[in-house]
Amino acid sequence: MKTLSDAFEHTLKDIYHAENQLVKALPKVQEAANGKKLKDAVAEHLEETKGQVKTLEKVFKSIGKTASGEKCDAIEGLIKETQGIMDEMTGEAKNAALLAACQAVEHYEIARYGTLREWAKVLGHDEAHDLLTQILDQEKAANSKLTNLAVSEINKS
Repeated sequence: MKTLSDAFEHTLKDIYHAENQLVKALPKVQEAANGKKLKDAVAEHLEETKGQVKTLEKVFKSIGKTASGEKCDAIEGLIKETQGIMDEMTGEAKNAALLAACQAVEHYEIARYGTLREWAKVLGHDEAHDLLTQILDQEKAANSKLTNLAVSEINKS
């Protein structure tokens, strides 16, 4: 990669792969969660993530590229960490740890989408900028919901 455009396309492929991996992983997290509120929060984010995959496909199209993914080591690591929680933890702490793992994913996504949005702006990809802003706003809202759930209920358990 030599240019900002190269970095933008690489990172876009990275997050596209990440979102597709999350579509596969979130049903397992939902199943492992204890309690309706956390299960519902994960289910809601799964549906949102499916929509984000479609939005990313529009981003690719807006820059004249075909949507494709490139292995995202960061999301693979976060999913592996979450799998460890699902395999090893029980009791009240399991939900808190699962919620924390979900927030780690949100924080990664917020960082990636914030970067992509600003790069799109600099590169003059106005439609991509708008679409990435929509996803970034969704990720921030999801993180806020998880924080509220943690503070109001899960961590008190």
